[in-house]
Amino acid sequence: MNVSELLAGLQAQHDEATTRAGELRGQIEHLTAALAETNARLADLGTTRKIIADIAPAAGSEPDPPETNTAYQAIVNAFNQHPNQAFRARELHELLGMPTDEASVNITRSRLGRLTRQGFLTQPERGRYQKRT
Repeated sequence: MNVSELLAGLQAQHDEATTRAGELRGQIEHLTAALAETNARLADLGTTRKIIADIAPAAGSEPDPPETNTAYQAIVNAFNQHPNQAFRARELHELLGMPTDEASVNITRSRLGRLTRQGFLTQPERGRYQKRT
């Protein structure tokens, strides 16, 4: 290989690297713009959520009526049958023969939180729920 072939090969590699760098700069510009748009959307959503949270308590001061569907009813019945016992959400699922997958248990945690806010249950310790006496 002579010097002119070596220089030509280096020039070709330089040209390829320059082209690739230009493509990457274009991608960076596109991603930077997309990131800015997404950050603006996140800020808008955060502001909206804060405004709604500030307004929502003033809109209706009465607590929601207790749910009457079968899952809520089963939970309430379990606490009525065991008024002095504190349960974890997973323990309730096992007692009631409900699925113990994480998604189902998380839904029950939400229901227990709602029943606590409505005054039907208390939380004697974190993650445990008991019927209010």
